[in-house]
Amino acid sequence: MKIKNRTAGHVYWNPYFGGFLLGIIILFTFYITGRGLGASGAMKSGVVTLVDAVSHSHAEHNAYYKTFISEDSSPMNNWLVFETLGVLIGAFISGGLSGRIRWRIQHSPKISSKRRLVFALLGGILFGLGAQIARGCTSGAALSGMAVLSTGGFLTMFGIFGAAYATAYFFRKNWI
Repeated sequence: MKIKNRTAGHVYWNPYFGGFLLGIIILFTFYITGRGLGASGAMKSGVVTLVDAVSHSHAEHNAYYKTFISEDSSPMNNWLVFETLGVLIGAFISGGLSGRIRWRIQHSPKISSKRRLVFALLGGILFGLGAQIARGCTSGAALSGMAVLSTGGFLTMFGIFGAAYATAYFFRKNWI
């Protein structure tokens, strides 16, 4: 189930097969854990742990952070942390086996590496803020929501793609 990228000579999986596997993994996760996938929970656990390590008194007096801090267990002792670490490790193994790990900044010939990094950083910050406001990232809110036929999951996915299509026109010169 692989397709060949004719320009670069790389072999990639068929995206439809990858989507099918993602759907199976989400359903399997619901069956095993009773909830869907999501990466923002792992990020939240990391931030809470970092804030607690830097200033325990601030974390225990903050209404948000104190709900995740416990004497019995660490916020990092969460299956979402291990899921996200597994995804990162798997990505590096896959990239290493295929010879695609290189230190380079991919960007359009029309923009500089610095501009690409600034836009990537701003996009990451906005995505993180959006995931916090929405109480979940795209995989948690949209994909897992759609897997259980949640109206909110479908609305989230339409919102994500709608916003992407609405703003793509204004940012297209950065990528093509």
